[in-house]
Order: sequence, then C-alpha cells, then structure tokens
Amino acid sequence: VDVRGIELTGLTLAAEGSTDPMAGLMLYETADMESMTVTIGDKTPFSMSQLHFEMSPPAEGAAMEFSGAAEKFSADLTMVEDAESRKVIDALGMQTINGYFELEGSWNPADGRLELSQYDISVEKAGTLGFTFDFGGYTLDFIKSMQEMQKKMAAQPEGADSSAQGLAMLGLMQQLTFHSASIRFDDDSITAKALDYVGAQQGMKRSDIANQAKAIVPFLMAQLNNPELTSQVTTAVTAYLDDPKSLEISAEPENAVPFAVIMAGAMSPSPQDLVKTLGVSVTANEQ
Repeated sequence: VDVRGIELTGLTLAAEGSTDPMAGLMLYETADMESMTVTIGDKTPFSMSQLHFEMSPPAEGAAMEFSGAAEKFSADLTMVEDAESRKVIDALGMQTINGYFELEGSWNPADGRLELSQYDISVEKAGTLGFTFDFGGYTLDFIKSMQEMQKKMAAQPEGADSSAQGLAMLGLMQQLTFHSASIRFDDDSITAKALDYVGAQQGMKRSDIANQAKAIVPFLMAQLNNPELTSQVTTAVTAYLDDPKSLEISAEPENAVPFAVIMAGAMSPSPQDLVKTLGVSVTANEQ
C-alpha cells in the first residue's frame, strides 16, 4: 500500500485527560491525500487520487459544515477469483471500473441535528448511487455516553457476558430521532447490460425480462398490505425499466420519529406498518 501527499491543516489536539466529548473527535479544517495505490504482485486492484475533505468546526451554536470528494478511484475486477462472479463481471463489461465520490453535510452539537445531504458514488458506464440521511439527538451528551459505554465494553475481559452493555447501548440509541433518508440510483447503461445478461441466461430478449420483472413486482409488494405503496412501486419500476434514468426510495415522515418507535415497529407482528410511519415512497426518472 503506497500512500502519498497527506496533509492536515487546522487539526485540533485535545489536552491529555480532557473530559470534553469533542476531544474524542478528530476536528480539522482540511485533509488531503494526493494518492493511494494498492498493489499485489504486478497488478493494482485499487487506487485513488486527489482525496480532499473540508470542515468548519462548530462555534457559538453554529452547525459544523463538512464536505469531501475523491477525484478518481479505480478497481481491477479481473482479480476476482470466483468463476460465477467473473462471468457477471465480463458480461457487464466491468473488468475495470473508474469513478469518483462526493459528500457533504452538517452537524449541530447544540441540538444534535446530523445531516448527510449528499453521498454520491459514481462509476463510469454504470451509474451513480446516492445516499442521504437526517436525524436528531446526536448531541454532546449522547457522544459522551457513547464514549463511556465503549470504554466499558473495551475493558471487559474476553468472553465476558456483554448483554447488559448491549441493552444499555440499545437504550442510548433510542435518544435519536429519524427525520428522513433516501437512496437513489442514476443509471449510466448498467441496467440495460444487466437485463441483457439475465436475458442471455434464460434465452430471452431484454424486453421480455423487463416485462417479467414488471409483472412480479405487484405480487411481491402485496405482502406489505399497502395498496398505495404497491401502486407507487409498480408505477416507478415500470417507468424505470421502460426508460432507465433514475430510481429513488425515500422516507420522509411528517414528524420526526424516535428510534424507539422504529425499533418497536420492526419487531412488531405487523412490521409493514413501519412503512407508513416513516412515509416511504418510491419514484422513478425524477430530477
């Protein structure tokens, strides 16, 4: 592993023995890495160049803003040894992948609001996968409690019963509240390649595979017992397969939902109700 051109500016070093929760966080103004290359023998399975992060530390109640990007990363998938995986990689023409990523967000220690407004991973001739989330409760008190809990768990002897700490951690997570989240894929030809690959495996045309998928979706969604969402998903999948541009799943409840409610809903006899609680929606080909 060869890493070059590392530089940090405005790095804050906490005093020894500091009890300030912020002391456990690595705060800086900028962080750069010129390049990183991983080699095995004469091959390079992964490389990345021009990695850059910026951060504006929180001050006087203002939120901390952060952003980052890597200008380019490359991966050599010809080194994958599994025969079935190699077939898929070759069929999709993804022996070598090139791409970049970008992210940005904010965090306000005063009210604990943490938002990742962008996290996009883009691969040439494939597509861009994007994530966002927004939740509250990530306060300095929460961080301090987490740090103390981690110290206790680390101090336990190997093999000791950690169920009590696990329950305490679960209780701690219930201080968080969910505001929104999304996952989106913008296509750059990978969908057509995937449909062609599946079609070749079954001796069918791309359009036949797409129509088959459209027909299956309503039956799969029926298990959630949510006609409105079933209609949304069916419409979105149909539109996407007819003209692959983008597909997005988002959750935006009308009001913030405590993590305790989400956990209870996931473990309830009717977990499908959680979809309504979180305001889940699915759209296709929208800006």
